[in-house]
Amino acid sequence: MDIADILAREGVVADLRADSKRRALEELAKLAGPMAGVHERTVFDVLLERERLGTTGVGHGVAIPHGKLEGLPRLYALFARIAQPIPFDAIDDRPVDLVFLLLAPHDAGADHLKALARVSRLLRDTRFCDRLRAAKDANALYALLLEGPANRAA
Repeated sequence: MDIADILAREGVVADLRADSKRRALEELAKLAGPMAGVHERTVFDVLLERERLGTTGVGHGVAIPHGKLEGLPRLYALFARIAQPIPFDAIDDRPVDLVFLLLAPHDAGADHLKALARVSRLLRDTRFCDRLRAAKDANALYALLLEGPANRAA
């Protein structure tokens, strides 16, 4: 599975406006809900529930919020670069500005874990994250994400 299998061009936002973790999750849910054919409140509730288990702020300005939903036919992804980094309760206490959201079918099992691992490898590369931060617009971000160093790894 390539990133292109789960991330559509319209799922990339270059300058998400949010001033808190909660607001970022709300904005992401507004965008992801229609793409996945799910009500935005349902998406938000799943993301918030996952955050209550432990932060998805993985460090170095990156967060990977994710959740499983009934009725999804496949995995969906959304990538957002936040205009101004925000507190996200990240494991390193740094503010977050790069967010890769994953939504999976409730019964996704291994596919969900593989997608999380792939995204994690991709965003663990600090030089790659610097390139994402420097990209001029959503089209450039999408191109970078599709060609990313961990995209081709299984």
